[in-house]
Amino acid sequence: MAVRVCSLIVDTPQTIPADGAYHLLRFPYSGESADPHRMHQPGQPDGADSEFPDPRSGLIWPAVSGWGELKALVYWDEGDYTEVRDRFVRDPLSLSTGSDSTCTEDHQATTGGQYRGKAWGIFVEPETPLGVMVRHNGTSPATVSHAQFKLAILT
Repeated sequence: MAVRVCSLIVDTPQTIPADGAYHLLRFPYSGESADPHRMHQPGQPDGADSEFPDPRSGLIWPAVSGWGELKALVYWDEGDYTEVRDRFVRDPLSLSTGSDSTCTEDHQATTGGQYRGKAWGIFVEPETPLGVMVRHNGTSPATVSHAQFKLAILT
């Protein structure tokens, strides 16, 4: 059994608007823990070019079809929200098959920042990029100060 891995990390703060909508977390093209199978590259499989922090910098393009194990870690700074949400999304920018979310979770805010980890398994395809999206219910923008997004494909 082969395993193909992509592990993304970002410490650049990302502002999440107070609009009730989900927003794609973005990751730089350098400094990843691991991208040996080139699943997070500026030159993307559909021919488009990307530069962090444009929306495409939030995508992992699976290298092969198979069973994908997704993981994410999101650190929210303290804010005026009472709830934060996160989800994994197939094709979050509707570039190929259309947006399809899975593993949506909501978390009631506790005192201070919110530190959330999640994991989920799905079938993945090379033509369908993946992303992790977040939202909050505050009245002012909130900050995600750290995030990680990981995919391991078992074939």
